[in-house]
Amino acid sequence: MHAFFAFLPIPLVIVLMAGLNWGSKSALTCGWGVTVLVTLFLWRIDPLRILGYSVFGLLKALDIIIIIFGAIVILNTLMQSGAMTSIKHGFSNITEDRRVQAIIIAWMFGAFIEGAAGFGTPAALAAPLLVGLGFPPLAAAIVALIMNSTPVAFGAVGSPIYGAINTLGPILNRRGINPELFTAALVKYSALTHTIVGTFLPLLAVAVMTRSFGRGRSTKPVLETVPFAVFSGVVFTVPYYTAALFMGPELPSIIGGIIGLLILIMAVRNNFLVPKNIWKFPDVGEWDRSWLATMDSSSEGGEKMPLLLAWAPYIFIAFLLVLTRLPILGIRQILYERYRYPDRFRD
Repeated sequence: MHAFFAFLPIPLVIVLMAGLNWGSKSALTCGWGVTVLVTLFLWRIDPLRILGYSVFGLLKALDIIIIIFGAIVILNTLMQSGAMTSIKHGFSNITEDRRVQAIIIAWMFGAFIEGAAGFGTPAALAAPLLVGLGFPPLAAAIVALIMNSTPVAFGAVGSPIYGAINTLGPILNRRGINPELFTAALVKYSALTHTIVGTFLPLLAVAVMTRSFGRGRSTKPVLETVPFAVFSGVVFTVPYYTAALFMGPELPSIIGGIIGLLILIMAVRNNFLVPKNIWKFPDVGEWDRSWLATMDSSSEGGEKMPLLLAWAPYIFIAFLLVLTRLPILGIRQILYERYRYPDRFRD
């Protein structure tokens, strides 16, 4: 019985949001209220402890909000300055094949954004880019969400892993398990699982897209893409898994996205494994009404700018993240020691 009530808030929130279409503020507040009642009357936990854990959760949520806020500020700045227009045209000039565009933007670019910001920003950025290139909004959303499955385990510079360890840390210590060794094992096997599945994820997303939104619902467009789709999976998952093994949970998605994106763009420019036939969606007039959005999500303000300048904020973010987390440089350890023991750094 206790186990049932322990998990009750989670399905409750899902039912309220997905089933009854409640807003997140109302549904999550209701879930928190049920949690408080269960811990107070069923488990008889001290009210001060409940208050303390609630405040701790609030502060952890603030960490997430700060990351999301920064990602949204950068995104809106790029859109209003015209940088997003340049990025969009840069992608469109690489290839006209919608299958290849989907893999480059939703898979590789989305993986990098997931690693740098996470918390829904890849879908919020990749999907409008695809819509701007001429994708049906529903197809863009589906492809962006499917391809964001593998990078999300290490999204937002390792936040999912660190969040789990922060919760499990006291339990691990009580059972005599070294949290650092447990973290290393968690990173290793999470990366391995996602590497195996992620290698074929671009092919799955393309199959869903062509079968659901293509003219004639033929399987031929899927078969043509098999070599390129699997290749795009490999060039992401290999550096992704390598980074997880040797650098921890913060950089796999970022490094996999950057390396894979560069390799994939060079492959497309040299027609390596690229499908011979260019595949596109039906004309807009043939689209089903369910494919369309209720608002325009593809507009960008401002004039176009040089492509390198448009990419500069993301390049700078990636540079700082990698620089501060390379073990050989020791920068992260210095910052950690300064935070934990500020007296050592005072004059």
